[in-house]
Amino acid sequence: MRRRRRAGCGGPCQSGPMITTLGTDRLLLRPFRPDDIDRLAALQADESFWWYPLRRGMTDAETVDFLDRVISLHDDPDRPVFHAVVERESGVLIGWAGLSVPDFLPEILPAIEVGWRLGLEYRGMGYATEAAAEALRWGFEDLGLSAVVAIYEPENVASGRVMDRLGFAAGASTVDPKRDLPLLVRTLTADDWRTRSR
Repeated sequence: MRRRRRAGCGGPCQSGPMITTLGTDRLLLRPFRPDDIDRLAALQADESFWWYPLRRGMTDAETVDFLDRVISLHDDPDRPVFHAVVERESGVLIGWAGLSVPDFLPEILPAIEVGWRLGLEYRGMGYATEAAAEALRWGFEDLGLSAVVAIYEPENVASGRVMDRLGFAAGASTVDPKRDLPLLVRTLTADDWRTRSR
């Protein structure tokens, strides 16, 4: 099968729909479904879930738009999209994580970003690192990405620590053009990821 080059790929990437189901010992990363809306709305309404960058929770209408947008990208062969993160033991949707195109920061495009957001009660358990590590494995091994970025506000110390654990290089400073907030853009190359994974 001929493999297509995707945005952010440093080489050939797999053809067909971008989204797929991934798994770790404790987590299932699956495509979002319309029936996730109630649980997702409850998660995203908590101001801590979206504190960076919104400084507030999402409204129900905003979450509907978010979920519609994510689901609409499931069959796009050129753009990765966030996975729903489900705790295997409980079967509960605990947030989202995965790869996406950081359109909000055009200065770094073309690029693929790894990101994560989890409900308050599921933080501090290593889930963010676990989910992001699996998304990176998928990106580097299956999609053939040459590098992935991680973007965060310097105040978001917890996210910075996850990036440290994942092996991201020190960040370059920039500013969110929409919100005028300071950002750090960190990069992990496929070569560095493979070295750490041995």
